[in-house]
Amino acid sequence: MEVNDALVEHLCKLANLEFDETGMEEIKKDLEKMIGFVDKLNALDVSGVEPLLYMGEETDTLREDIFEPSISRADALKNAAKADKEYFRVPRVVKNPSA
Repeated sequence: MEVNDALVEHLCKLANLEFDETGMEEIKKDLEKMIGFVDKLNALDVSGVEPLLYMGEETDTLREDIFEPSISRADALKNAAKADKEYFRVPRVVKNPSA
């Protein structure tokens, strides 16, 4: 694949990016390096290699989901700037559209 100015400009347009002339040249060089790397990977013979699904031997390391209360309501409200018996009190941030 040839990396030319038209391709770089098209990619910049798709990504909504703007570069000056030196930035465009850097992007062009980087794209050429990336495509060269992919070409090297495509040249490898991986016909007998199984796809890698996990990086380690462990396949399921999930723990049992057990409910444990972490903090009481009184402790949570203890340092609140404003609170009533059960809730934090905060300033209104949504305006009533009918008012």
